[in-house]
Amino acid sequence: MTASVIEKPDFTALRAMYVNCTLKRSPEPSHTQGVIDRSAAIMEANGVVVEQVRAVDHEIATGVRPDMTDHGAAIDEWPALLERVLAADILVIGGPVWLGDNSSVTRRVIERLYGYSGVLNEQGQYAYYGRVGGCLLTGNEDGLKHCAMSILFSLQHIGFSVPPQSDAGWLGEVGPGPSYLDEGSGGPDNDFTNRNVSFMTYNLMHLASLLRRAGGFPAYGNQRTAWDAGTHPDHANPEYR
Repeated sequence: MTASVIEKPDFTALRAMYVNCTLKRSPEPSHTQGVIDRSAAIMEANGVVVEQVRAVDHEIATGVRPDMTDHGAAIDEWPALLERVLAADILVIGGPVWLGDNSSVTRRVIERLYGYSGVLNEQGQYAYYGRVGGCLLTGNEDGLKHCAMSILFSLQHIGFSVPPQSDAGWLGEVGPGPSYLDEGSGGPDNDFTNRNVSFMTYNLMHLASLLRRAGGFPAYGNQRTAWDAGTHPDHANPEYR
């Protein structure tokens, strides 16, 4: 079957934020960074404005409130990072697989995202509506799909939209062995990983572009403000019948 010619979309209005949840502080090399760089390069080549942050380089307090200095933390750099997340159409969480699970840094970032999930946008929806989420993972042991399921469930649960095939990553041989950027690992040249990273990146851009053109996620039936005011679509309610 011959593939049909499809016109290349215009993604130049989009912004993307990559949060690297490696355990390694800058400038120590990060294998997760290697996979992120491949995805970010595709976005930048398509005119998307890309920002990146390595979470472990910042003092992100423990907790599930928007600003933990209001709850006893001496320092909390998360509120400033959250402003950058909210300025983006696309959020990609990248991280390593340790003991078959996400890193502690990944969990902290997700907890802090969750802490803002009750805030409402201008349409009375939860704040992350209209934004798109995906994830990238690296490791040399099993657990990539488990980690992706956890991240993507968390993102959609708090309001992000998750497109098809919105995760990608690389795993070496199970057990001790080379990691993604190690010499001879084959990671950067792995066709399966490169295909999945490419598909994930384009799917994120496609959905983000659709939502931007639509002015966000449709508000009918999902407005917290309307629900709290007593307007419950498709529910019996004598007061407005």
